[in-house]
Amino acid sequence: MSHPPSKAPHSICLLRLSALGDVMHMVPIVRTLQAAWPDCQITWVIGKLEAELVKNLEGVRLVVFDKSQGWRAYLGLRRALKGEHFDFLLHMQAALRASLVRLMIHSDLCLGFDRARGKDLQWLFTNQQIPAHPGQHVLDSFFSFLESLGVQDKQLRWDLPIDPAAQMYAKNQLGDQRTLIINPAASFTYRNWFADRYAAVADYAFTRYGLKAVLTGGATEIEKHLGRDIEAATSYPVTNLIGATSLQELLALIFQADLVIAPDTGPAHMATAVGTPVIGLYATTNPLRAAPYLNQRDVASAYETAVLNAYGKPSDQLSWGTRVRDQQAMKLITVEQVKQQLDAVMARLS
Repeated sequence: MSHPPSKAPHSICLLRLSALGDVMHMVPIVRTLQAAWPDCQITWVIGKLEAELVKNLEGVRLVVFDKSQGWRAYLGLRRALKGEHFDFLLHMQAALRASLVRLMIHSDLCLGFDRARGKDLQWLFTNQQIPAHPGQHVLDSFFSFLESLGVQDKQLRWDLPIDPAAQMYAKNQLGDQRTLIINPAASFTYRNWFADRYAAVADYAFTRYGLKAVLTGGATEIEKHLGRDIEAATSYPVTNLIGATSLQELLALIFQADLVIAPDTGPAHMATAVGTPVIGLYATTNPLRAAPYLNQRDVASAYETAVLNAYGKPSDQLSWGTRVRDQQAMKLITVEQVKQQLDAVMARLS
């Protein structure tokens, strides 16, 4: 259903709390709204961690929802938005927590996902839904919200400012060395590739292209353990920064790197946001739905084989976005496959 306004709206609220990859997808949405309605006031209700990543985005007011505060977070949000009424609320996260947050936001029109994609009964918390479009990439599904408002001219721009201090940190860490960033772990361990395979690719990148491997990631024990295992398996020195960076510092490192390799995780989309080529590793999630948007041809994918093994059917006979929640599926991605993608990317960069 289309809901184009008769005149440019005065205010729009975007509701997308998490996660890092989806927050990166939201930046072109902001840029598109700014281009279509330059005088419109844009408010974005966002998670605390995610706000750190986009805090320098100009022309947007970020209202932080800190889920760690429990029920107090909802009261804090209500106070922050007290007396405000938006022309449109774009409820862009199909999750119960986000829908409860939606109750703190007042607007005439609350636009949500269609029923097929509106998980956790999201449709109960909205009064209009975007049209159903099976088989969309996540970013394209976000653009559907704008298309429903009559905005057709997509702006595939991120232009995401990075803290100067973070840029200096990255320069000090990387120097003038050509760099391959490996962000080996995702939030769900079944998406992770394996230490010996990462190490083999790191050694190949160094001997063939002079790319020094830098490991990045969060501070969980799983990520730290995987990083140590990669270090132990490599034949050449790597720099291990897992658990040692802020999000702004990580973004700056990715910006200054030559190439990123990562499974289905936020830093893969951070690479897209700063224009760094990225090779995504996909066997447990569908790359057509979730791959780095500007590097979809560079994915090392074994998803179709993994789905067939797990469900006995090809993906086009299953619901869109079906996951294979088994890390053994990631073994279907070979070192040779990733090397071939690395060769293809480096050929384009030369």
